[in-house]
Amino acid sequence: MSTRGTWFMRDRPVVIWLIAAFLVSLVHPFFAYSRWLMVHLVVLGAVTHAAMVWSVHFTEALLKTRAGFEERRLQTIRLSVFQSGVLFVLVGVPTRVTVLTMIGATLISGAVLWHAVMLVRRLRAALPGRFRITVRYYVVAALFLPVGATFGVLLASGHDHSAAAADSTHAHLLVAHTMVNLLGWIGLTILGTLVTLWPTMLRTRMADTAEAASRRVLPVLVAGISLVVTSPFIDQPVVGAIGIGLYLAGTLWVYRPILTAARRRPPYAFPTLSVGAGLLWLPVGLLLMAWSLGARGSWEAIADNYGALTTIFVVGFALQVLLGALSYLLPVVVGGGPSVVRAGMVELERWGTARVTVANLGLALCLLPVPSLVRVVVSVLTLAALATSIPLIFRGIRASVAAKRAKEAAAEPGAGHGDTRLSKDQVAARTAQSQAQSWSRPQLIAGVAIIAVGATLGVGLDPTGAGLTVASGPTPAAAAVAPTGDTTTVKVTMKDMRFTPDSVDVPVGNRLVIEVANTDAGDVHDLVLATGERSGRINPGGTGRLEVDVVRSSIDGWCSVVGHRQMGMLFTVNAIGAEPSGTSADAASGNDPAAHGSAGHGTPGGPGASPAIDFMAKWKAGSAAYDPVLPPLTDEKVRRITLTVREVELEVAPGVTQTRWTYNGSSIAPTLHGRVGDTFEVTLVNQGSMGHSIDFHASELAPEGPMRTIQPGESLVYRFTAKRSGIWMYHCSTMPMTSHIAAGMAGAVVIEPEGLPAVDRSYVLAQSEIYLGAQGGPVNADTVMAEQPDAVVFNGHANQYVDHPLEARVGERVRIWVLDIGPNRPTSFHVVGGQFDTVYKEGTYLLKNGRGALDPPGATTGGAQALDLASAQGGFVELSFPKPGRYPVVSHIMVDAERGARGFIEVRD
Repeated sequence: MSTRGTWFMRDRPVVIWLIAAFLVSLVHPFFAYSRWLMVHLVVLGAVTHAAMVWSVHFTEALLKTRAGFEERRLQTIRLSVFQSGVLFVLVGVPTRVTVLTMIGATLISGAVLWHAVMLVRRLRAALPGRFRITVRYYVVAALFLPVGATFGVLLASGHDHSAAAADSTHAHLLVAHTMVNLLGWIGLTILGTLVTLWPTMLRTRMADTAEAASRRVLPVLVAGISLVVTSPFIDQPVVGAIGIGLYLAGTLWVYRPILTAARRRPPYAFPTLSVGAGLLWLPVGLLLMAWSLGARGSWEAIADNYGALTTIFVVGFALQVLLGALSYLLPVVVGGGPSVVRAGMVELERWGTARVTVANLGLALCLLPVPSLVRVVVSVLTLAALATSIPLIFRGIRASVAAKRAKEAAAEPGAGHGDTRLSKDQVAARTAQSQAQSWSRPQLIAGVAIIAVGATLGVGLDPTGAGLTVASGPTPAAAAVAPTGDTTTVKVTMKDMRFTPDSVDVPVGNRLVIEVANTDAGDVHDLVLATGERSGRINPGGTGRLEVDVVRSSIDGWCSVVGHRQMGMLFTVNAIGAEPSGTSADAASGNDPAAHGSAGHGTPGGPGASPAIDFMAKWKAGSAAYDPVLPPLTDEKVRRITLTVREVELEVAPGVTQTRWTYNGSSIAPTLHGRVGDTFEVTLVNQGSMGHSIDFHASELAPEGPMRTIQPGESLVYRFTAKRSGIWMYHCSTMPMTSHIAAGMAGAVVIEPEGLPAVDRSYVLAQSEIYLGAQGGPVNADTVMAEQPDAVVFNGHANQYVDHPLEARVGERVRIWVLDIGPNRPTSFHVVGGQFDTVYKEGTYLLKNGRGALDPPGATTGGAQALDLASAQGGFVELSFPKPGRYPVVSHIMVDAERGARGFIEVRD
């Protein structure tokens, strides 16, 4: 077979999969399955294909089996079957077509098992010789892959890879799937290969103990993998820790002859530098995994934070070993002698030291708790350093092929032979060029500089996240405070968006030491003082410390992680004996809310200030949520309702009260329910302190009479017949209408469409906004007009359905009527983890039982993710839940979800 044909069959697919992985990385933020796809393009597509190809090559070389032992045609068929299986998996998992995933896993497993059988046949047919143990590594590794594929099918058929692991089954399968494939299939193949390949790449002799070490360690490695995979299913983390320890011990034992060879001749060119760096990441990943298991105590917790481990094993270990090995092997496969190999190597080793330096420093930095923009910039540089191997591989192949053809042409009969010999100057020039591409201190310095510049750029884009602030100096009065020589030390914990304690009293002149501990389960936090002191970002379980040399005045503090301050992570240093207001560090630094005329809006303040809503606070046990269940539909045709206006102080968020203007005393008006043709007779009674009115959107009446404003003590009767279906808003129309609606004087009228099928559960969620004045005071008309809500809520209370969730059972059909009361904010209603198969908006079906208005008859696969509504619009959605759990209900205008427009549906078996 020609060189071009061999390259096409053997190694071009590897490069194609790598190119696909790098392309996917470019759209990573926009594609839900991008992380999963990148991992599988690298591990399943590129690394696995390379392992199948090169393990046959090394087996034939080590065992010295005859070249025709297996026809190339059969190898090509086997690789084609494998590639087809990969394509089925890559399509089946993101599209959630389980049958495609199963077909793909079956084809992959069949191809790899066929590969293992042929390796065993070669082993049996070969004469006794050294390093038969390497082939046994390949066989054992191949037996692990079908096991991992089975776990992968189970994982794909029941769980969503784009979401964090939420249940123990997902976590167990995730650990089993990844560890069998990464440590079993990939790990054993690489460890078995490098015992012989590594000294060859270094051009040094093999350590005398290499074969014996490999033979003794294989059972240890297999036992370690078995324990790691078994431990999640028996819920024994200690068994997993033992397994990790065994695998790590076995790995280090295999590394002994590898290190011996490296000491004889250190890595100097890109292939050996890349492979060597990859080998260093494997024990790092194992140690991190062991530490994580010990610190967190469960596989579920590890699965929730699997990104770092996957990055280490896939990018740090497998990908770097693959790129380094390919860079060495491809020119060798082309053949043609040292001059041809050297021609390819010159291209493949370009900027080798710099590429390896950037890739590994960048990877290490990305795994640290650095600001997000630093991580983004450095990850781009790391990706670029790794991606440069792809064009250089093509350049190297092209250079080798060209050199080989030139050499063959020169050797043809009749051709002159003088040009096949290199002059002394040519040899010197090529040697100098090859050395220039090898280990280079200037390239090392350049690589470090590239990462440093990238990190600096990230810091410049996000100085706050990096811990940099410009602190204003104290006022002259504060600067005059004399140090007392005493120290106040306080320990502060950070958890659930709170500092505990959230304030400390310090005598003026004292030195202050704050020891900060992050006891949160998953969030990074920090503590920043207005005077500039910072703890730095602290990971879960970590600690930090900050000091104030001399406390001269009261100081405000907060968490600087985006959004955490707004969610209530505030801290105060109360200076005992300080000067009166006006000398605080906040005023000096421009951070005093009062200085900006906001009267402390959104933060605790003095009399008349708006209270702070704690969006992470829980409602007290025994508190009652507004009943979201749609009132039952009775048979009467005339529906008589009395709505009494009352002004009632209600708790609109935990610990935060407001005087609400209400119909019948609730924070939101009661829901009315009827059919087309029903007559509603509504008696409005005003027992408030000002004039009020009512306007029913479900009616068709001239507004002058029935919608008139009535004064306290008066009443009126509002009568209308519902002629059209939908969920209609009603509200007080007295001016300023925005304030009356925002104060609670609005609700829903549900008029059912004809033929509306029965469902198991029906709920009504009306979204509205809350504008706070002083604690217990009325609506803040100024912030209403400025469209600056303090909260956006469902049914009148912030986050009430977080602690009092809606209920459903698996398989039940649930209908949720949604109305946007406003007065200003739209909504994008969404159930996290659910999909709507029916959407009804403003009197018409956008989607009904999976069929859209323009879909052909019989179509049932349509779905919707959100119901978008402007103020005063409404509709309903329908869905069912296939599995138990807590499904968040939110406005997907996320700023509103984070300030109160969220809850849960509790789904039980």
